[in-house]
Amino acid sequence: MKRLFVVLLVVVGWVGVSGLDYGEALSKSLLFFEAQRSGKLPANQRVRWRGDSGLRDGFLQGVDLVGGYYDSGDHVKFGMPMAFTVTMMAWGAAEYAKELASVNQLGHTLEAIKWGTDYFIKAHPEPNVFWAQVGDGDSDHYCWERAEDMSTPRASYRIDTEHPGSDLAGETAAAMAAASIAFKPYNSSYSNLLLLHAKQLFSFGDHFRGPYDQSIKIAGPYYPCKNGYMDELLWASAWLFRATGDVQYLDYAVKNAASMGGTGVAVKEFSWNNKYAGLQVLLAKVLLEGKGDAHKSVLMRYKAKAEFFMCACLQKNKGYNVQMTPGGLLYVGDWNNMQFVSSSAFLVVVYSDYLRAANAPLNCPEAQLHPSNLISFAQSQADYILGKNPRAMSYLVGFGPNYPTRVHHRGASIVSKAVSPAPVRCLEGFESWFNREQRDPNILVGALVGGPDRNDRFIDERSNYEQTEPTTYNVAPLIGLFAKLHSMLRSSGYNKPNGVVPKGPAAPYSMPHYQLKDAKRDCPVEFIHSITKTWESMGKTYYRHKVSMVNKSGKPVKALKLKIENLQGPIWGLSLSKLGGTYELPPWFQALKPWAHYDFVYVQGGPQAKVSVLSYN
Repeated sequence: MKRLFVVLLVVVGWVGVSGLDYGEALSKSLLFFEAQRSGKLPANQRVRWRGDSGLRDGFLQGVDLVGGYYDSGDHVKFGMPMAFTVTMMAWGAAEYAKELASVNQLGHTLEAIKWGTDYFIKAHPEPNVFWAQVGDGDSDHYCWERAEDMSTPRASYRIDTEHPGSDLAGETAAAMAAASIAFKPYNSSYSNLLLLHAKQLFSFGDHFRGPYDQSIKIAGPYYPCKNGYMDELLWASAWLFRATGDVQYLDYAVKNAASMGGTGVAVKEFSWNNKYAGLQVLLAKVLLEGKGDAHKSVLMRYKAKAEFFMCACLQKNKGYNVQMTPGGLLYVGDWNNMQFVSSSAFLVVVYSDYLRAANAPLNCPEAQLHPSNLISFAQSQADYILGKNPRAMSYLVGFGPNYPTRVHHRGASIVSKAVSPAPVRCLEGFESWFNREQRDPNILVGALVGGPDRNDRFIDERSNYEQTEPTTYNVAPLIGLFAKLHSMLRSSGYNKPNGVVPKGPAAPYSMPHYQLKDAKRDCPVEFIHSITKTWESMGKTYYRHKVSMVNKSGKPVKALKLKIENLQGPIWGLSLSKLGGTYELPPWFQALKPWAHYDFVYVQGGPQAKVSVLSYN
């Protein structure tokens, strides 16, 4: 009788998950990134059980590394997964801005991207220096404590010309380039700044070659460079070409296609460690759009490899398919398999759009498929994630009635400081919170856990980190995927095998945080921040910040008025306006000429101030 009851429960679960709300899944996914924030949290923070943390990150090394994301259930800031996370969020925003705006999630998406890119800007103080990691995975994993109570070492590690990290520099360059595309319509000056960093990081990674885990040994056990750094360099060049249109970056991807594996490696996974499938999709897009005629033969080889990946996912590759569970989920490995599912589903749905725009089919060894077939497959993976599976469980925490409640995540598993302010120390956390059988006191809404094994089995236990630990790079591809699926359900064009998607104006939305006061004109001034000196006084660390203003336009800029937020100390080189609250150039400085720069400095302890343009002539 007990066995019969279990079977009936599964059947009811299958029926009950029809009509999944991708818009709700999207909004909840974005909340997860707020739960993973490190640093000083903003006033509009929606995940209220989280507090400020890591406020002195980088200070021992004389650099401000406050901010960024924790990658998973611990509190190390690993550069490689953080960069891939930002790249994937930015790709989703670049492809599906209209779809995100239609459900009022574009602003939250850009804020999530910016939380990462602001950190990368600070971590890249010089062209050939990038701070790759904050924290030590070994010591961090000995403790089970809230981020707000962190007592583990927060040493920082960097790559430079003597300690190269081409894979990390390349991935971060890709993230900055992709983010520059996402921000370009809303904040062109910030977009240009991101592009400047992307170009410098790509040049750094290309000229000083080597895997980052050989320079930063402590990163190796957690995020090792398993397949070299060639894919990241090609990946970065592809993103820079898309962001700039500069053919030198396309030439790089073409010239090095064979020697660096771009057209020689056929893969069945796409992840933080292996970028080949994403690279091949990006360059197939160039060909499908009718561009790059001078490189057509090489681009066709890139496209062939992209379609190998697609056919493998859709089980049409004559024995070279991605394995699937009995319940229909892509399966690459038991440990955190959902990372491969979300990233693959996103790639499939993006490629379906590229094919549809070109009115082209997908020719697999076993069948000719239409874009709608790709969409259906990507939707099947999203539906499995959200509960349409043999266990009737949503692997997205907080979505639906049945989801993991004992997540391998320190912050979720320990009562919030708002409820219990007393610190929870290393061993106490294990004794009092890690080993308890009760549900998490804080629901980690939007987290995509590692997921079931090859037979769709899942054990919801905190100690089962292979299945219950979430990561930022699990969730990042879901932003674009859910946005597309939500929009697709309202588009009848996808009901036909090769239908045309109706195109209309984007839904209205407002983004005051990212728009200039004078929104009709792009701001011509770019700000480049750097730290020129640090010192100790009365037990506190102080920094001298230099800000270079560069006129990127072809005309002189006059009457420039600046807003400076979070300024705590004295400032030199600017005048406080008579009305107060805004800053101006000195009276003797009449205009900032084209491509000229003007520097000002300020001194304070803690994070840099935020500088923005209010008005100019």
